[in-house]
Amino acid sequence: MSAYSQSALEILRNPQLTMKWYVVPLLLIVMYVYNKEIQVKNWNVVLGGAALWGMDLFNEIWNSIVFHASGFAPVWGTPMGVGDTALLILIGYNIEISFMFAMMGLVVCLVLPKDPKAKILGINNRVFYTILYTTLAVIIECFLNYSGLLTWEYSWWSRSCPYLIWLLGYLPFFTMAFVVHDMEKMKNKLITLGIIFGVDIVCLIVFGLIGWM
Repeated sequence: MSAYSQSALEILRNPQLTMKWYVVPLLLIVMYVYNKEIQVKNWNVVLGGAALWGMDLFNEIWNSIVFHASGFAPVWGTPMGVGDTALLILIGYNIEISFMFAMMGLVVCLVLPKDPKAKILGINNRVFYTILYTTLAVIIECFLNYSGLLTWEYSWWSRSCPYLIWLLGYLPFFTMAFVVHDMEKMKNKLITLGIIFGVDIVCLIVFGLIGWM
């Protein structure tokens, strides 16, 4: 097991060691931004944002499974002493990351043109924004790793090899957020969200009970 992984296990779901007061105002900010969109019944943005958050949670789950299966390290980690967190929820998933992705979905859906077929620079705007935000997210993540806030311990998931980070780490997030945003029927939006979060919950329960989380 890597030293980073060992230090992460020491603080994993141990708020007595890590909890900070700033978690409370961050939670209120997330609640505020969602409530603002709910008040104006901007359901496309709210549900699209929730879809992105749910997709990220699934990535965090399989990252934990990789750590258990390898016995060495998760694909990405946020251990003790590396970008200290107020609460480490999963091996590479802290409360700050959770709040960030909860709001990211709202932000990216809010900028979408009303016409899903409109083009930007000759490209469908949904495709354009998916590529743009995925690329920006990978650049920011590489900067976080360079700054020492995020650990990567596999050569195939690194600043010198960012392709899987782009393809698996972020592309599905924005794709699903925009797909849910553009669904015409509320029923279809809710079914899709039910599947995303249903899979997340089942995985957390099953793998949590067998000690893989």
